[in-house]
Amino acid sequence: MLVKDYMTRHPLMAEPTMSIVEAQRYMGENDIRHLPVVGDGKRLLGLVTRQSLLVDPGRLGSLDIWEIAGYLSDLTVKDVMVKADAVVTVEQGVTIEEAARIMVGKKIGCLPVLGEGIVVGIITEIDLLAQLMKLMATQEAGVRVTVRQPNRTGELAKMVSAIAAQGWGILACGGAPAPKDPTKWDAVVKIRNAPREEVVAALETVEDQEIVDVREV
Repeated sequence: MLVKDYMTRHPLMAEPTMSIVEAQRYMGENDIRHLPVVGDGKRLLGLVTRQSLLVDPGRLGSLDIWEIAGYLSDLTVKDVMVKADAVVTVEQGVTIEEAARIMVGKKIGCLPVLGEGIVVGIITEIDLLAQLMKLMATQEAGVRVTVRQPNRTGELAKMVSAIAAQGWGILACGGAPAPKDPTKWDAVVKIRNAPREEVVAALETVEDQEIVDVREV
């Protein structure tokens, strides 16, 4: 799963001379929160976000309403954008989990995607959340179970074998370290065409594993 397969291709972009009033309207009308700013050949010059469009009230304190209107109308995207050298970007071949790691680490909501220095797309936190929904098969009906296992080799195979023995299909499977206990692993599995009670009965037979959550979704 690579960024190139999940990014928004040919994203909406702005030129540095666009007024911030127009940029704000443009972003609102298209329901976007990030606007790459480009120059000739779609070379990245900067990035406008809803946060960067906020004007420091301290700069307006001594102005009357007409002066404020004039001040704002004179501001352009170039005046408020995050400059290109401070914008975090990725290439198309980066994995989506690496893109997520970068966004979490930098506490940012998007990554412009570059190809040979040209803006070819953008991937956002919403894109990654949408993919998480697909990975967990949220559009499919089934029984979702969280099973706490010892964090050791072979435990996931034991759980999957118990499911396979019943002839059930697995829609999605994932996992993460158990909260506050690094010796345990929480495996999350979504099973199709299986009654909840039978799922519980089958997984309760797996040695050293505990069902911590089960629900029909």
